Amino acid sequence: MRHLPYATLFACFVAPAVFAADTSAAPPATQAVLHDIAAAPSADRIEADIRKLVSFGTRHTLSDTTSDTRGIGAARRWIHAEFERISAQCGGCLEVIDVGDTISGQERIPEPTEVVSVLAIQRGTADPGRYVIMSGDIDSRVSDVMDFTSDSPGANDNASGIAGTLEAARILSQHKFPGTIVYAALSGEEQGLFGGKIVAAKAQAEGWRIEAVLNNDMIGNIAGINGVVDNTTARVFAEGTRVTETPAEARARRFTGGEVDSPSRNLARYIDRMADLYVPNLDVMMVYRLDRFGRGGHHRPFNDLGYPAVRVMETNENYNRQHQDLRTEDGIAYGDVIEGVDFDYVAKLTALNAVSLAGMASAPPPPADVSIEGAVSADTTLKWKRPPATQAPNLAGYKVYWRLTTEPQWTHSRWVGDVSQHTLENVVIDNYFFGVSAVGKDGSESPVVFPGAAGSFGGYGSP
Repeated sequence: MRHLPYATLFACFVAPAVFAADTSAAPPATQAVLHDIAAAPSADRIEADIRKLVSFGTRHTLSDTTSDTRGIGAARRWIHAEFERISAQCGGCLEVIDVGDTISGQERIPEPTEVVSVLAIQRGTADPGRYVIMSGDIDSRVSDVMDFTSDSPGANDNASGIAGTLEAARILSQHKFPGTIVYAALSGEEQGLFGGKIVAAKAQAEGWRIEAVLNNDMIGNIAGINGVVDNTTARVFAEGTRVTETPAEARARRFTGGEVDSPSRNLARYIDRMADLYVPNLDVMMVYRLDRFGRGGHHRPFNDLGYPAVRVMETNENYNRQHQDLRTEDGIAYGDVIEGVDFDYVAKLTALNAVSLAGMASAPPPPADVSIEGAVSADTTLKWKRPPATQAPNLAGYKVYWRLTTEPQWTHSRWVGDVSQHTLENVVIDNYFFGVSAVGKDGSESPVVFPGAAGSFGGYGSP
């Protein structure tokens, strides 16, 4: 962050009218439509989708692509057709496309293999260039990652994530949003995250302004190998400092903070808040790590390009049901079979995704170019840029947030109205972390943006 000369800072402080908050009434704290969306996911529909995906026998990336009843090809064609069916029910509101490439010469894909993902794109009405994405993985595997012929049901890993994504599309496609929502069924995860890499590269090449990626990988197991049975919590994994951070940005962060306020971390805080507001009997455990220890998921290719992305998943895993040949040994049943999926729990985590996607797509874009001042002062001043009116016709104004540096979640906030800067008097910059969110007239709200490059969700770009 560039430090302003003291003369400039003084000039700012002697013009209190510039920083005066808009005294207009704050928008409502919640949206009634999000309560309806949270209640809409159907465990029965989700179960039917998971059973259909399991029926393909195996969905291994290297499996049959020509059969209509078995293998990855049949599975992805069914997903494509299901997205088309959902689109027909909303008057063609979804653009359904296959996105793929031929991969070869890799440790887990040695021979040329088509890796094809399926996207259903619900274009925004005002800001279609801004994207929020929900994803799941099509493929499955057994103990040997190269075994593409044995039965590999993949009921929880990851038919549950695909079923949740399809169900979210059914629900949200009945509504219109200013921002664009993408429902993504990604391939090639078990062989090296290739589907995510291909789609992330497409997004970068086409200039998508990605606000959030919610990768759902295993959202159906409630009985952990640790003996815990719990259907009331979910984990959200979020990395800290962007891997794309430049040396200059790292130097600035050393003095201004931001290690725990990357856009991915503030996306996780947003999802946690949406659970508290809209999803009964569900608590989000935010995990300050890219993924499970030493493991990976399809959000990582998006993180690798600097996009905000998190992994949403069950809290208690059962490793006997992951990446296992179907068998029974010493009285223990191994394999990712449908009996290990709790469909009501999948519906609950689908609701969490749906309200988070709808909330962000409804809200104005996150504030851009957020900066902060207040060194050797009793007051702290935040500044930001407003978006073009065409991109945010529902913008009501902004909220300023702050918290102690050891707090995981934002604890203080103030509605400041439709302004582009605000001074918090007698709130010392050295003692807190700060951020700003954009608020819609209906009460929809963006994630909180931490000042500087460390917390930036990006600029406004093109609509």
